[in-house]
Amino acid sequence: MARVEIIESLEKEIRRKFKKESIRIFELMKSLEENPKKGKLLGNVGGIAIKELKYRSFRFYFLADGLKLKILSKEGLTDLLLRFVRMSDKKSQQKAIKEIRKILVKIALRASG
Repeated sequence: MARVEIIESLEKEIRRKFKKESIRIFELMKSLEENPKKGKLLGNVGGIAIKELKYRSFRFYFLADGLKLKILSKEGLTDLLLRFVRMSDKKSQQKAIKEIRKILVKIALRASG
């Protein structure tokens, strides 16, 4: 079973914006523990996969080890960490994805340099 983490600032934003409906969103996110291959792949940066889950007109972005997602079976994904980092509505989707990529590229460059 994979482990799902939600960064604190995102969790607060979801609770503030969705109120009681936030419970349904957190359940959707936690469903990745049982099925970590769920979600749309948006790209890879330095081996880190950027994926999204949709809920109505909102997108929730999470990061995962792209190599593990690709080659391991469902049973082999026990030590996989999925971290939710951002959310956006349909209008600001591309902006959010670009910001996530930019941050991951900076991290990758620091690690290699």
